[in-house]
Amino acid sequence: MHVENLNQFNLSNSIKCIHQQVDTAEVSHFGITINAGSRDELEGEQGLAHFIEHCIFKGTAKRKPFHILSRLDAVGGEINAYTTKEETCIYGSFLNIYYERAIELIADILFNSSFPTHEIQKEKDVIIDEINSYMDSPSEQIFDDFEDQVFKGHPIGRNILGTVDSVNSFEKKDIQAFIERNYTADNISISSVGNIKLDKFIRLCDKYFGVEFEKNTAKKRHPFTGYNTVQSEIKRDTHQVHTMIGNLAYDMHNEKRRGLILLNNVLGGQGLNNRLNLNIREKYGLTYSIESNFIPYTDTGIFQVYFSAEKKFHSKIVKLIHKEFAKLRDRELGTNQLHLAKQQLKGHIALAQENRVGLMLALGKSILIFDKVDTNVEIFEKIDAITSTEVQSIANEILVEDKFSSLTFI
Repeated sequence: MHVENLNQFNLSNSIKCIHQQVDTAEVSHFGITINAGSRDELEGEQGLAHFIEHCIFKGTAKRKPFHILSRLDAVGGEINAYTTKEETCIYGSFLNIYYERAIELIADILFNSSFPTHEIQKEKDVIIDEINSYMDSPSEQIFDDFEDQVFKGHPIGRNILGTVDSVNSFEKKDIQAFIERNYTADNISISSVGNIKLDKFIRLCDKYFGVEFEKNTAKKRHPFTGYNTVQSEIKRDTHQVHTMIGNLAYDMHNEKRRGLILLNNVLGGQGLNNRLNLNIREKYGLTYSIESNFIPYTDTGIFQVYFSAEKKFHSKIVKLIHKEFAKLRDRELGTNQLHLAKQQLKGHIALAQENRVGLMLALGKSILIFDKVDTNVEIFEKIDAITSTEVQSIANEILVEDKFSSLTFI
């Protein structure tokens, strides 16, 4: 990553902090990342991590919901949050002069949310509506349903939103128990990208986040084991067939993950020149939407291909996908192909960092999980070190037809 004016430090309570000073910026970005997501939910808690993300905006010891939502919005800024399977983030964007306002607000939300009972009840209806809206979008639902199938019986496979029954069951004591278990100092990072001097930033972080915690508990997660392939079809009243095929893949600590990221970019990544797009959509016109994804988690990962199409084209598309898999298994990328693939991947990484909100969130996650940030020079050197032989070897580990599960909404 860009590391000019990048500084990393820890507060006295062990919260990790990172700040990139951008002296020319008019808008700054600040956020916290909590190493707690839906996979950290216990039995009966499905959807609780996401539910908490909603409820933290519903009042603190000194603020009502309106005052929380207006605190940055009233000065042209914005505050937001999201939940994934392994993390919860609260962040804001604002004019530089409102840095302290943003930091104080997010600290108040994190440490002093009051979770009023009447607000909890209202938010249940909001999230149930979100669940119903999501169920109306098969192209979104199939991603979560497929992970539930692959990681069957494990919390990492469950839908982040939860179910109508689980959401309806939540009470204030459930929220408090989850927070006490997971929102500990060594599971929290602070990240910032913006126009504020380091010494002032440190003072503000210490002022608002330097609180004492009752306990510090390093994250211990139950790893997933026992993957079995499953092929499923589910009847849905849709005009198109939606299909996912996929296999287990590398976790985010596995050195092979970089090779799989490169391979994924070649096969079905964001570039329009990826093989699935060129050899299925462009060549045959069989589908509008086809893509591949690699998602690494802390102790496992998943590789998957998604497409939607008319039912009559379904079987042909699946055969063409496996044909592309076979090419990558059977033949090494040529020298020029490999070079171009690396240049494209490095370009995608650099372009993504132009989004300073995304950069701020990436910095927070990096120090939380790895306790460091790789520079672009280091990242690019590791990409350049990937060989065609390694890519082919990864293809023969991951892109193996009899290891793939499938889910089709038909």
